[in-house]
Amino acid sequence: MAILGQIRSRSIFLIIVIGLALFAFVISGVFDGKGYQAQEPVGVINGEEILIEDFRSQVDFFERNYNQQTMIAVNNVWNNSLRSEILKQQFETSGVKSGKDHIQNILSINPSFSSDQRFLNDAGLFEIDKFKDFILELKTTNPEAYEQWKNQESIFELQSNEQIYFNLISSGINYTNFDGKNEYYLNNNKIDIEFIQIPYSSVNDSLISYKTSDFKKYMSENEEKFKVDASRDIQYVLFDEKPSLDDEKAIKDRLSKLLVETNEYNEVSKLEETLPSLTTAENIREFVNEFSEISFDSIYLPKGSLPTEHANMLFNLNTNQTYGPYLDGEYFKISRMLDKKIGGSVRSSHILVAYQGARDANPTVSRTKDEAKKEANKILRKVRNSPEKFSEFALEFSDGPSKVRGGDLGFVQEGSMLKPFNDFIFSRREGSTGIVETDYGYHVIKVVAKDDVVLLASIAEKNIPSDQTSDKVFNEATKFEMNLSKNPDFKSIADESNYEIKVVNGVKILDNDFPGLKNQRRVVQWLFSDETSINDFKRFDISNGGYLIVQVTGTVEEGLSSVQDASYRILPEVIKSKKAEYIISNNDNSMSIEDIAASNNIEVKKALAVNQKNATISDAGYEPSVVGHSFGLALNSVSDFIIGENGVYKIKVTKKEEYSNDNETVNISFVNSFRNQLINRNRSSINAKVFESLKETSEITDNRSVYY
Repeated sequence: MAILGQIRSRSIFLIIVIGLALFAFVISGVFDGKGYQAQEPVGVINGEEILIEDFRSQVDFFERNYNQQTMIAVNNVWNNSLRSEILKQQFETSGVKSGKDHIQNILSINPSFSSDQRFLNDAGLFEIDKFKDFILELKTTNPEAYEQWKNQESIFELQSNEQIYFNLISSGINYTNFDGKNEYYLNNNKIDIEFIQIPYSSVNDSLISYKTSDFKKYMSENEEKFKVDASRDIQYVLFDEKPSLDDEKAIKDRLSKLLVETNEYNEVSKLEETLPSLTTAENIREFVNEFSEISFDSIYLPKGSLPTEHANMLFNLNTNQTYGPYLDGEYFKISRMLDKKIGGSVRSSHILVAYQGARDANPTVSRTKDEAKKEANKILRKVRNSPEKFSEFALEFSDGPSKVRGGDLGFVQEGSMLKPFNDFIFSRREGSTGIVETDYGYHVIKVVAKDDVVLLASIAEKNIPSDQTSDKVFNEATKFEMNLSKNPDFKSIADESNYEIKVVNGVKILDNDFPGLKNQRRVVQWLFSDETSINDFKRFDISNGGYLIVQVTGTVEEGLSSVQDASYRILPEVIKSKKAEYIISNNDNSMSIEDIAASNNIEVKKALAVNQKNATISDAGYEPSVVGHSFGLALNSVSDFIIGENGVYKIKVTKKEEYSNDNETVNISFVNSFRNQLINRNRSSINAKVFESLKETSEITDNRSVYY
């Protein structure tokens, strides 16, 4: 305390100390790479850096414009950046570059440009010169829009480069007649076999012994199967800051008081005044806005928009009758019925018949107004003759954008449509059809359904914990944390207070959510910090209230899985291998198939028309090794023991129906058909395969977890 007193009395000394500390912090950041000026790139792809500033702006764009959560946006931007940079490097290496014709082609097939009236000629076709004039005008009149276009143009150029690049690769995928013949043979060569299967299940597990070295051997022979990403295992206790029953009762009591008029003494007038309730308030908007956390809404609602548990009660209230308090999501509410409209919401479908000169009519529409009217009447007759086919007629005849939905316009309330359309659908009964004219053309209309709607005045108060409840949760979390610092036995501390422990295994470095808990990036970042190790614990605030106390229970680093962790996957394969050895050692390979079958109490089975394109054998299952061996055997010859997927096999080829490349009798049309199948199948999948191949061979440094 004495030292603190001296520091307080020497304010200049205090300022210097703080200044030196801040200076040291900034300088250390510059030199150790942790400060702003020395930030690492968010990624490096074959030596090319992805700068964090550019990356962040794109993440912000995805969050803002696509309403994506941060980590979803981060991953989407990363994948886009990865693809863009890898392909850009390929374009530079291969010399792929788009010309003006390529960009023009992309613009001409993009609906945003090809249907824009400003860029269409008299024939209704996209004209590049009109578009160029527009861009030149932007350059001088709207520089900001011009810059946006330049960014868009670079995206189009990338799309065009991709198209050229992949078309070049795709055109290089070709197959000869020899390949076509070979594919034909693979599909049409057939053999019949006799076989025995000694299933692995016939050997009791107790007869099999294995050692750790067997596991290690299997893992070393199959390393690709056991590569793992870095991960962490945790356990945690959640201290959820929820309103107590007393908190909820207090909220409901406050709302209930607003249902009853009260008397209050006015200090100014020196008179006792009667304060209105939700039931008696004359200026309902003002009353609701004064007491509610949600402002008054004058929108009429159908029954389906009301809270499910209370919809019947609310919808059937009489005018000025009230209901509540009731829970609606995060709010307790009381509601008063103000009005009900019978048939106040209408669902309709329409078929638009446009004409030349009508509002927003497609330039390709050439019919006159009279012709459009005749066409509409013709369609109406079809509709009335076959009302169940309205959707089909809309898809076939409509000029409006709703044609793809069968003309469906959904439910609308009165006043939301053009007056002639509005008057028709609200004045006719369900199932009615007819024609109305608007600026858009003639509409063949069907009234599909009608719903009643209600207008409610609701006062809402959010269901949140009181200060006392929040303090109680904070104290419980703090006590738990302090006890852990004395005794790191997480389970025993939790059991003392009967707290539920939850476990999450295999948390990855870019994970964002835990089961039932969203947005836990701060926890994940802590888990993968260099300073965090097994048995460490930490408390975290939860965004919607409460605390999380997390302890690390296990760590796995990137690389090969440990034998212990992978044992559950290796064990079945080791046992299968040992059983195969056991079966082979206990059977004489020189014996006939029939004798081996008899000694093992199994039957000799037949498989007819076995084909190399289908590795399944009847009564045996998926057995690619057995099928492969079958086609390598001569007619009537018997194989050695074959280790298969489901057992050990011995086979005999009894019939062969084979073609060879020396055989010229195969119909050339068949050959061409199989050749074309190969070309089409492989060309259609080449884009994804090429990119995955490029990604696998690229040197990629991923620093996303440093910043997010």
